[in-house]
Amino acid sequence: MTVAQSDLVPESVFPRLEPRLALVSKPIQYVGGELNSTVKKWDEVEVRWALMYPDAYEVGLPNQGVQILYEVLNERDWIAAERTYAVWPDLEKIMREGDEQGPIPQFTVDAHRPVKAFDVFGLSFSTELGYTNMLNALDLAGIPLHAVDRGDDDPVVLAGGHAAFNPEPIADFLDAAVLGDGEEVVLKISEVVREWKQDGRPGGRDELLRRLAVSGAVYVPKFYDVNYAADGQIEAVVPNRPDIPWRVRKHTLMDLDAWPYPRNPLVPLAETVHERFSVEIFRGCTRGCRFCQAGMITRPVRERSITTIGDMVENGIRKSGFEEVGLLSLSSADHTEIGDVATGLADRYEGTNVSLSLPSTRVDAFNITLANEFSRNGRRSGLTFAPEGGSERMRKVINKMVTEEDLIRTVGAAYSHGWRQVKLYFMCGLPTETDEDVLQIAELAKKVIAKGREVSGRNDIRCTVSIGGFVPKPHTPFQWASQLDHETTDERLQKLRDVVRSDKKFGRAIGFRYHDGKPGIVEGLLSRGDRRVGAIIEQVWRDGGRFDGWSEHFSYDRWVAAAEAGLEGTGVDLDWYTTREREYDEILPWDHLDSGLDKDWLWADWEDALAAADGEDIEVEDCRWTPCYDCGVCPEMNTEIQIGPTGQKLLPLSVV
Repeated sequence: MTVAQSDLVPESVFPRLEPRLALVSKPIQYVGGELNSTVKKWDEVEVRWALMYPDAYEVGLPNQGVQILYEVLNERDWIAAERTYAVWPDLEKIMREGDEQGPIPQFTVDAHRPVKAFDVFGLSFSTELGYTNMLNALDLAGIPLHAVDRGDDDPVVLAGGHAAFNPEPIADFLDAAVLGDGEEVVLKISEVVREWKQDGRPGGRDELLRRLAVSGAVYVPKFYDVNYAADGQIEAVVPNRPDIPWRVRKHTLMDLDAWPYPRNPLVPLAETVHERFSVEIFRGCTRGCRFCQAGMITRPVRERSITTIGDMVENGIRKSGFEEVGLLSLSSADHTEIGDVATGLADRYEGTNVSLSLPSTRVDAFNITLANEFSRNGRRSGLTFAPEGGSERMRKVINKMVTEEDLIRTVGAAYSHGWRQVKLYFMCGLPTETDEDVLQIAELAKKVIAKGREVSGRNDIRCTVSIGGFVPKPHTPFQWASQLDHETTDERLQKLRDVVRSDKKFGRAIGFRYHDGKPGIVEGLLSRGDRRVGAIIEQVWRDGGRFDGWSEHFSYDRWVAAAEAGLEGTGVDLDWYTTREREYDEILPWDHLDSGLDKDWLWADWEDALAAADGEDIEVEDCRWTPCYDCGVCPEMNTEIQIGPTGQKLLPLSVV
């Protein structure tokens, strides 16, 4: 049997790259060799993964998902995993110009091997705005952009992450996609690849993809045909060969205590967006916020035990040298033992340089005791709360059941205990929203400042209002909603800013941060798009689109022009994908991808949102503490909610 191309040991591109690094900004990000990184001998492993977070090193390296998979894969002696990130335009230009050997290909930072040489090229998308970076990486790697053009020596291009719950806009460029938690499924995929290679690669690439698809673990877009009706809507999505499942299910990792990753956190060489060690204290959320895709697709809730959290924190600090530890989840203060976690960790690290932090906290889950424990060992940085909706009416529409009284009471307690800065996060463009709902944000911010001055007796009280544009997402009750056009979004935010700035009593104490509405429209196109959107993404990339998540690189005009060209003759346009409301019986591009959520339940919740907008008092409570609300996940996925309390306590660390 001849040796396959991917088993030949590829040459490192570093000798070609190194002399040119002095010509680019932040060359350190391309060098590799981080503490806890792994390089294996190519010919001593059977399956090889190149893992990419499709953004710059400073954003990609701290990404927990990639770090966890990197470690899980490399723990197996027969698998090698290396990392690659998006290169900045200055290095891209140099790589394309190349040298006497030709262009310098997309490379891994671990051993500077060409990405094209690996068996699997896995990309993790937490936002759809990274799609153009994926195309750029494929092109730099010398991998054909379109899956249909790839041969047996090209890697399997695989997408994961939250955006993979609707991979249809990039279906033409993907060989496969994985829904849900990756820890177990990447090992299953690796076993399928190893077995196919050991069998002598029968049937070539097509047979490998077939084996992945029939396992039910992986979605392979080429094995599904999409038919469109005359009005542009999807008529059907059907498998085009036998044995291919009609629906592809998400993966859910149960028993997080058995998977305490990362055990060996990567320590960056260059400055990154998060300079801390992060521990995920639970996964999933059942609060039922109707806008929140992450909360819907990660159900059910699965907690890590207090002892596992303590062990992970201690191990991470010891192996990384980080002095800040972030306890992460979608709603960290909801962990059933969060009080004991906070007290136990604060006791352990009192008198050291280790500081603890929680990400933004629900107003109704916050208490001062908790905040004091987390700040016992460090400075009192600002507290962040996310009311999301400016008015009580909007908060009922989105099922964020936080009253104005709750918020004022909570921030009052914080200001009275020595905090000076509070950050409030809201969204603009939510379904049924009016100008008045948005202007209520200003009134709320003024009341927060007034309360802070009252309880603290000081005038140096600050409140920062941060506003994001709402984008309807698949697998949520708002997947049918119309998206607010960018002109109206900008007008509303302008009115709000004017109201805040014109207030002589409170205006200077209120900081105001927001993005204009245009990137949200493009994100909306990519979030709820179908396969026809792929032509738009490709055109944007060919026109120079890169790093669309960065405001300085984003061009709305480029996307609009590409949409007009790419959708010509289809009967649909940019507005059709974004500002149009959908009906119940419309087949959505992701309906064949199973997040476990019952579609009828989602529709009923959407109708409840509209009823709440009209004044009905409808609240969907958290099913952690109430009877089941029949969202469908637990019976559909054969899972169950896993929460404490365990009754265990963190013991003091023994003195070495």
